[in-house]
Amino acid sequence: MKAIQISELKTLKPIEIDEPGPPGSGQVLVKTHRMGVCGTDISCYLGKFPFFDFPRIPGHELGVEVLAVGDGVTSVAVGDRCSVEPYMNCGHCYPCRRGATNCCQNLKVIGVMMDGGLCESFLIRADKLHRSEKLNFDQLALVETLAIGCHANDRGNPRPGDHALIIGAGPIGLATLEFAKLTGAVLSVMDMNPDRLRFVTDNYGVKNTVLFSGDGSEIERMQKCTGGDMYQVIIDATGNKHSMSGALRYLAPTGTLVYVGITTEELSFTHPTMHKPEASILASRNALPPDFTRIIQLIEQGTINTDPWITHRTGFDSVVNDFESFTKPETGVIKAIIDVA
Repeated sequence: MKAIQISELKTLKPIEIDEPGPPGSGQVLVKTHRMGVCGTDISCYLGKFPFFDFPRIPGHELGVEVLAVGDGVTSVAVGDRCSVEPYMNCGHCYPCRRGATNCCQNLKVIGVMMDGGLCESFLIRADKLHRSEKLNFDQLALVETLAIGCHANDRGNPRPGDHALIIGAGPIGLATLEFAKLTGAVLSVMDMNPDRLRFVTDNYGVKNTVLFSGDGSEIERMQKCTGGDMYQVIIDATGNKHSMSGALRYLAPTGTLVYVGITTEELSFTHPTMHKPEASILASRNALPPDFTRIIQLIEQGTINTDPWITHRTGFDSVVNDFESFTKPETGVIKAIIDVA
């Protein structure tokens, strides 16, 4: 069976792997139709993601079709179209017992810590599939990205009238924006790329955009956007240590800063920068099962439109040659989709 592997730093290669075989009890055999290329996939390819080891078959943003079900599986049936919840939690550790399955102490994320879906078919636990009768495979492949943003927004918990800032207008920042705009908060988005800020304005109607140029001018712009109050909620989706270390400067007194982007490098800031505003600093990791159900319903209802996201597309046979371009913001990439089947 064909698959594509990140074999070493900045190297993808086609490989042959064994057929997965029939599903066991509680398992489902699925066919991969679409894979979304995530910032995590790019970080893994570039050797920057902390939970990744070479070699690995990537693929955790997936739109799949059910081919066969094992004993005891009633939640999905052959032919169902599904999104994959890629977080393989144990169900027994302390966070799992508390319902924080996203933080399982034994967590394995497919495509990151174990082989993923950039292959013809694979086996997965039935409870990790979220079906939809209405969504196409492109839309289903984007549910996981949206789930990351949904959970990050829930962690920040912006309220109506709050000034909220999203730093980074890549896919995770946009996913966060989708849910922040439903809260009634007054939104600002900051990025270094003016094209991405134009995308946010054109597709989301966000007028308060902030271009980061590294000279401190962003603070004057933020003060204008917030009437001098600065931001009650900030969600940093960059994964950049400089951005993450500097984000406290933009926080309003008693505000909350959420890190959803991940870096392998150390963050640093002076204690008074955190202490003076009595800041709350939170992390946001993965997502929870109800997030997937909610997102599928919102896309089905038309509340969330994923169409503008997909800026690049490639086929299974072309991804080895095309993947490098997806790492370059200057190509205008927001979200690339791989047509696996």
